[in-house]
Parts: sequence; C-alpha cells; structure tokens
Amino acid sequence: MKLSHFNFNLPKELLAEYPAENRDESRLMVINRKEKTIEHKMFKDIIDYFDEGDVMILNNTKVFPARLYGNKEKTGARIEVFLLRELNAEQRLWDVLVDPARKIRIGNKLYFGDDDSLVAEVIDNTTSRGRTLRFLYDGSYEEFRNKLTELGETPIPKYINREVVPEDAERYQTIYAKEEGAVAAPTAGLHFSKHLLKRLEIKGINFAEVTLHVGLGTFNPVEVEDLSKHKMDSEELKITQEACDVVNEAKSQKKRVCAVGTTSMRAIESSVSSAKLLNPYDGWTNKFIFPPHDFSIADCMVTNFHTPKSTLLMMISAFTGHDLMKKAYEEAIKENYKFYSYGDAMLIL
Repeated sequence: MKLSHFNFNLPKELLAEYPAENRDESRLMVINRKEKTIEHKMFKDIIDYFDEGDVMILNNTKVFPARLYGNKEKTGARIEVFLLRELNAEQRLWDVLVDPARKIRIGNKLYFGDDDSLVAEVIDNTTSRGRTLRFLYDGSYEEFRNKLTELGETPIPKYINREVVPEDAERYQTIYAKEEGAVAAPTAGLHFSKHLLKRLEIKGINFAEVTLHVGLGTFNPVEVEDLSKHKMDSEELKITQEACDVVNEAKSQKKRVCAVGTTSMRAIESSVSSAKLLNPYDGWTNKFIFPPHDFSIADCMVTNFHTPKSTLLMMISAFTGHDLMKKAYEEAIKENYKFYSYGDAMLIL
C-alpha cells in the first residue's frame, strides 16, 4: 500500500468544531467485516452489539492543559508553548514546541502569567519547532505543576478553528481518564457517558484499562509514499497484569474483545505473546500499523473518522480491509457524518 491510497476529499463543513450535545448521542456507523454491511445508529446503541463476558479495552490516559502562552523577554512577543513531555521533574526540564519558532533561541527567557510568576529558559533546540525549556518557579514541585495547570489551556487540535471554551476542559477528556500525560485525547472514548458505561456494566461487559499517553505525533501526516519508511513518534505505554488477565480470559472463553480507539489498539498490538495473548508492558512504543497487518488481540474496534493520509486511517484500513474502509468513508461523507476528534464514531465488527 502507498500513501496515495489514503487520500480523499473531505468537505470542510464535516470537520466537527464542537462535540455532540450528549456524549452518547453522536452518530455511530456499524461496519460488519464478514457480511460487508454498513448500518447507521446512535452511539448508545453500541450496547446491542455486546454480550455478557465481552471485554472493552479503554485507554485511561488523561489530557493535561498543555498549551501555554508566554512573552519573550525584552520584546514582549507573544509565544505559544506546547508542552510535549516532562524530561526531568527535579530540574523542571520539558520537551516543548514553540510558535513562532524562528524568534526563540537558546538562552532566551519566556515569562508566563500576569505576574510573570513562572519563567522558562530555552536550553536546547531539538527540531525546527522543538525546544528544551527549564522552568524557574519559586515553590515546591507540586505547586509548580499546579501553576502549569492554572496557566495552561486544553490542547484542542489546531484544525479546530476557534478559541478554547470552558466546556472543552471536560469534553476533550474521557470520563474514565485517570493517568495524566496525554497532549491529545483518545477520541473514540469521548462518546462514552457515565450512564452508558453503567448500562454496559449491568449487561456484564468487562473493561480492561491500558495507558497510552497520546503525543502530537498522532496528528503527524505521513509524508513518504512508501509507508514502511514512516517513523512514528514514541509514546509512553503501560499495560498491567490485571488488564492482561481480563483480556486473556475473554479470549480463552471466545468472547468478543473490543479495542476502544486506535490508541488502545496500538497499545495492545505493541505487547503480544507468541500465543497471541496480551502481555504486561511498561515502556515506550512507536508501533506503526498499516496494511497488511495481522491483528492478534481485538476482534472489533470503536474509532472516529480520520484525516486523509493519517496513520490512524492506515490502521483502520488494515483492520477493516481497504475496499470496505473506502466504501464506509464514501458513505460517511454522503451521509454527513462529522469527522475528527469531536466527530462521530464507527464500530467495526
């Protein structure tokens, strides 16, 4: 498969700028790979496709307010700082992206907050937009992290062409988010409401939680025609023994195992035993899934509608089959499904 196989024209008006009014009332396209059928439902109807003992794998990562705005010393120029990951807690070193980057050089200082109570010094260039910052703050580590939370805003994706609103802090986060560390939400999970999770639980569906801290690399377009030459950014991953037990028990009982989101799917495909069971894992993954790929753990998945040429679309093609994926996307455009992070969902059986 080549990059050009994953290009399509997406009408601008299908980009979701805001989430559905109620989480579980976005639309749901249900694709049956065996029957090659496509159905149109509401997300809360997902419960009809699962039975007692089936398992849903959730990514419990939590998005932190990663976007800050500071002022450059002397010139006062406004600079956006996007926190990617903490490199050293003791020294308060962070890997960040800056915009506009051409103005930011090693040795520059940036001031944050009305009272300039937080300062950062640029100590290294990592990429054209990447920098390493050392934050300077009078206070404990906990107070410093609270300050970052107070000054930061919800990192809704750049293509959402509007100001951040207070409801984004809640809606750009799954209701089961626990482990802080993501700079982008695992968006398939945004459709689950407390009420729907409770109904699934009462029906006897089990849940296994994994943690994959989604990085900005998830939005990086692929720029090489030969997909095998694309390099994924590494993301931090943790799979507990407890999660493995839930998933492997369901597999042994021939129950349905559903990955909620491409991040959950990447997580579990990164740690598979030779017997095609899920193994515990604690480390980093740069797994890139594109056709052809033999999936080992999940036999169905929930996902949103993705951008042309994205690694996410390539994974869906590998899971669904390329022709059926294309047919589903053509149908989604025709039926005005909403795309991307705040968009509608797809259940692939």
